[in-house]
Amino acid sequence: MGSITTELFFSDALQEELKLLIYTPADFTPMLSYPVAIASDGNDYFQLGSLSRILDEKIEDGDIDEHVVVGIPYKSVEDRREKYMPSGKKHEAYLTFLAHELIPYLQEHYAVSDVADEHILMGDSQAATVSLLGLIRYPEVFQQAILHSPQITDEVLHYVQNIPEGIDYHIYHAIGTGEYEVHTKDGQIKDFLTPNRTLKNALHQRKIDYNYVELEGNHTWKTWKPDLPNAIMRIFHK
Repeated sequence: MGSITTELFFSDALQEELKLLIYTPADFTPMLSYPVAIASDGNDYFQLGSLSRILDEKIEDGDIDEHVVVGIPYKSVEDRREKYMPSGKKHEAYLTFLAHELIPYLQEHYAVSDVADEHILMGDSQAATVSLLGLIRYPEVFQQAILHSPQITDEVLHYVQNIPEGIDYHIYHAIGTGEYEVHTKDGQIKDFLTPNRTLKNALHQRKIDYNYVELEGNHTWKTWKPDLPNAIMRIFHK
């Protein structure tokens, strides 16, 4: 079985300390080079999504290559929104942290690959939003993503419609068919399904490797968890 260690990392871009949950596979060795996935809402992925168990099983079965996976827990609902949504005050700094601080740190300490096509961003809800925007903002660093039910605004769609040509993106995107009335953590009720279908149409127009799935369920881990192995197989493939 792989192991999960907890580290504290001070981000100059954010001017704050962040907790990192770092999964390394059972046979991890610094003599090799590993693809890496970074999960915003990272605590949820490991606790609610059973991510480490899925990785252990898929690696043992020979279905995926060994990966290093980093989970970044959020501190509060407000902090999450400020970092993950493009209107947030900490959004640009968070993207800078991912691309220019965290990746170099992982390359130095965890034998992570320096190839953009082996750098994956993943998240649920607003964490999926920031993962998508990270790909668009830093295509020279990140080129793969797993998105479960991102919150899509007009501003996000604007960025998608201006994705640069010629980038070999690989994106897995899933949304629950019951997500037309989502009770968000700021007390509002929002339609996630319709904007996600609009996002699907926008991404289908781009010349990228893109897989879209509609799931039975609502905006919860009860919907996303059963799909996570499918997403892993799609993006973490050999």
